[in-house]
Amino acid sequence: MRRTPGLALLGSVLIAGSLGTPALALPSRCPAPDGAEGGPRNAHTRYVEANLQPAVIKPGEKPFSLAERMRQYDVPGLSVAVIHNGKLAWARGWGVRDAASCAPVTPETTFQAASISKVATAVLALRLVEQGKIGLDRNINDALHSWRLPEDPQLAPNGVSLRQLLSHTAGLGVHGFAGYLPDAPLPTPVQILDGVPPSNSGAVRSVLPAGNKFEYSGGGYVLMQVALSDVSGMPFAELAQREVLRPLGMTRSSYAQPPSPAIRANMAFGHSNGSPIPGNYHVYPELGPAGLWTTAGDLARLLMDIQASVAGNKGHRLSPAMAREMLTPVRDNWGLGLALYTNGAARFGHDGVNEGFESFMIAYVGKGDGIVALTNGGQGRRLMDEVVRAIATDYGWPDIAAPAAEEKKLSLAELAKAAGRFEGGGLNVVIEARPDGLYARAGAPVAEHLVTLSARRFRSESMGVSIEYAPDFSSITIIEGGPPMKLVRIVAKPAAAQGS
Repeated sequence: MRRTPGLALLGSVLIAGSLGTPALALPSRCPAPDGAEGGPRNAHTRYVEANLQPAVIKPGEKPFSLAERMRQYDVPGLSVAVIHNGKLAWARGWGVRDAASCAPVTPETTFQAASISKVATAVLALRLVEQGKIGLDRNINDALHSWRLPEDPQLAPNGVSLRQLLSHTAGLGVHGFAGYLPDAPLPTPVQILDGVPPSNSGAVRSVLPAGNKFEYSGGGYVLMQVALSDVSGMPFAELAQREVLRPLGMTRSSYAQPPSPAIRANMAFGHSNGSPIPGNYHVYPELGPAGLWTTAGDLARLLMDIQASVAGNKGHRLSPAMAREMLTPVRDNWGLGLALYTNGAARFGHDGVNEGFESFMIAYVGKGDGIVALTNGGQGRRLMDEVVRAIATDYGWPDIAAPAAEEKKLSLAELAKAAGRFEGGGLNVVIEARPDGLYARAGAPVAEHLVTLSARRFRSESMGVSIEYAPDFSSITIIEGGPPMKLVRIVAKPAAAQGS
């Protein structure tokens, strides 16, 4: 769960390394695997292989092939699963799981889910709430016996709750984690929470008023990890296997860190600059926020179970009432462990970034459709955005990703409606209207040009992020290329009148 603050429009929510200008394609060390090795092929998989496009295209611009884009974005391997009509429609892989063996990605190849781990952790936590083992709105310290969150009478006079931890509104610090080399000493969860060696992250403490605002905190999920183990009397990885992974048939998924021999038998390595990262992958003892090894198909099973519960079907990991609670916004566009997309038909999902891995998944609330994509290096997010767009275009899901479109032109008067200062999620963005379009500035020396998609939709091509204004231009929401973070217009207060 490697995340870096201060990236233009995304700030602390997305990692910078994957969203810059496309790198030059490096010479491939591996021959392209035989197409059959990646799994079943059909008209939909062939459409993806031949129809990748960015959000904004020039007149007459032709689609790219998947093979071209994987080379351009330096992505060794890709795994995708598609949900349609409540069932796993297909799952397959492309490319190689590692540039050392050149073994192909198959539907059974495991990747690090990174922050998508939080979704399975959230389902686990809410199951224990329904079992009466932990309270959703009680002080989390009531559930802890191996550690306690230090009291903070000013920032958290009533402590912090599980609901706040799940929705990143607990006001806790420690955004993300760097991980550890496979042969490095690993800290215990308590050492991670206290920020003491061999932990390589800071102590998890209150930094903002509890319940006051959204502040992404992987540290809060480590605290949750410890609490769930304490109330169940089981190690977290075993608990998750018993309550979530095994019942859902997620047979290629595990929180065990380091990964088990079964996971290692067909695992993807993380890559950087075309080569496996040192150690091939990082170990994340921060299991709750970042430690899940899984496949695209297994994550699709998790999404389908949540969809079925929300639809009112019984016999799933959560009751219909609890699943709907999970998808109810707590603050802005975040529910209990899930990012919520509210522009158009309701959707939910999450993304993730660990060292050498990037992941994304999204699903509709009201129907059984969705997409999971996993990558193991390079500019994985840019590739996944285009893959998701191709799938959404093929299936007719414009809410998930709008088809590629040509840039629109607006008058300066129309652009002026969008200008102003916007804040949210720890970001302060100033948007300027110029004759040639909108420009965004968020502390960087050079303003970022935003391509016009419509009167209310704009896109930063260098970052792969699309935003949409509210109808009255009072706020901005990220709708593509990142979590659905909301930024609200800040209206300057009139200057106080000067006395004579």
